[in-house]
Amino acid sequence: MVDTEVWKPVALVKDISPDTHTLRVMLEGEAVCLYELDGKVCATQDRCPHGNASLAEGWVEDGTVECPLHQGVFDIASGKHQCPPVTTDLRCYDVRVEDGTVFLRAEAA
Repeated sequence: MVDTEVWKPVALVKDISPDTHTLRVMLEGEAVCLYELDGKVCATQDRCPHGNASLAEGWVEDGTVECPLHQGVFDIASGKHQCPPVTTDLRCYDVRVEDGTVFLRAEAA
């Protein structure tokens, strides 16, 4: 059983869009983007650090997300920026899935 003092339920896996493979959720007042990648759920900050766009509205391909505003690309699993114009990595969150519910660790990893 998940310790709900540390792990917060934020969504159901089935709510992650089958088209975009993303879902914007809130964790303690912060916007977080969930991604479904080959059956695994990952999470990063939702806002692009370069253009302040929502990454949940970006394009997911080959384990990366492209910002919809200025086409900066990030590796989803690590949060590492991949190309200009972005120069700052994304904050990643620890994820657990239990009985179809997505839980995030209350503090960023």
